[in-house]
Amino acid sequence: MKSSFAETLRTYKDRRLLWIFLMGCSSGFPWVLIGSNMSGWLKDEGLSRSAIGFFGSIFAVYAFNFLWAPLVDRVRLPMLGRLGQRRSWIFLCQGLMLLMILAITQADPGGAYAAMGEPTTESGKVPGLVYVSLIALLIAIASATQDIAVDAFRIDQFKPSEHDKMPPASAMAVVGWWTGYSLPGYLAFVNADSMGWAGVYGVMAVIMALLMVFTLIVKEPEDRRSNLQHSMEDAYQKRYGLGRFASWIAVTVIEPFADFIRRNGLGIAITLLAFIFMFKIGEAFLGRMSVVFYKEVGFTNEQIGEYTKMLGWIATVVFTLIGSAINVRFGVLRGLMVGGIAMAGSNLMFALIAELGPLEWLFAATIIVDNFTTAFSTVAFVAFLTALTGRAFSATQYALLASLGNLGRTTLASFSGTMVDGLGGNWTMFFVITTLMVIPSLVMLWLLRDKLDAAQERTQAHNEANER
Repeated sequence: MKSSFAETLRTYKDRRLLWIFLMGCSSGFPWVLIGSNMSGWLKDEGLSRSAIGFFGSIFAVYAFNFLWAPLVDRVRLPMLGRLGQRRSWIFLCQGLMLLMILAITQADPGGAYAAMGEPTTESGKVPGLVYVSLIALLIAIASATQDIAVDAFRIDQFKPSEHDKMPPASAMAVVGWWTGYSLPGYLAFVNADSMGWAGVYGVMAVIMALLMVFTLIVKEPEDRRSNLQHSMEDAYQKRYGLGRFASWIAVTVIEPFADFIRRNGLGIAITLLAFIFMFKIGEAFLGRMSVVFYKEVGFTNEQIGEYTKMLGWIATVVFTLIGSAINVRFGVLRGLMVGGIAMAGSNLMFALIAELGPLEWLFAATIIVDNFTTAFSTVAFVAFLTALTGRAFSATQYALLASLGNLGRTTLASFSGTMVDGLGGNWTMFFVITTLMVIPSLVMLWLLRDKLDAAQERTQAHNEANER
């Protein structure tokens, strides 16, 4: 039965959605550290588009975090373990990122790249892009690991029978992510010219410490996995004659992936993974070069902060909440289709900026439209991935699905700068190409909509059976 908009809005009174919002802030914040902030800093230091694009290859770790997701799912951390399985891993990763942020404040990424001449470094700073890249890579690894626990934290908050809560939960995760990404990003860009980027990262360290406090405040979700996992270990021991340790390894490493394939069948599983991989490639290529484009077309750091961060955040919050209500009422697959079409079309507005120049009204309109389409499609996408996730292995299976979604966003998009250079700096053509990149996934979604819908229903039935 489809919920009314009023009923959907009433679900936001659930306190668990506040916990999900706070953890979403923690998930989005590292992306501003090594994403837009770093792109702005490197551009100000005079690095090329290709160099900035390839710097973004550190995000590739997000595409492979499913490889160590089983450990986050099942290994209990000493001492920190008393916080709970999810919060302990989140807190550990945040502590590591805080140390890395402090290290970045002592860096001068342009010091070794003075046009092949003498390095120009500030006194007391560590010169070199290699140093900054290494620190950023460590932040990416910690952040990708944190994401495993944060996504599982969100999924575990609700029983499988509470499936109507998933779109609102996905919405709060998206709102939290963009809050953690946009508001610190706004502070960074409006203060970059006066404080310097090293000073900006000092402020980022304070924000990370605040996020660690949030992790201590939120409530750990109820553990509904352990009994299921232990029963699977017993089954492995009886069926295959494995010892206790071998059965633990089998259930931790093999069973999450085997369960996904067994539930959907190999053909449907591959289809699902292919669609997830293709859906956001165009958006990924655009996002990686957006700050570089804004600067080259003539916008200042302050304008970038005000429009892309502050205005973008407001638009994202509003449209995410609206999008969650629409997805509840009309279904996630329809939300994916509408969001994907709108996402492709919004890329053409960037092409218009490339043609007309740095017009503030056009910049504002483009940011509003872009954040509307991004919010709408992301809520549907997160809800879709959640609906495919088995509760016994929520961290591992969601990490597998999200990793494929991140593969284009984090790995292939590293070539976005090279693409712009290959087009001779023709930004208009670049944005047209990113629009065309979305079309294959939309065609696939339309042709396979019945099979994708059936996959969601099978997972729902499977989770409710395990709940009983």
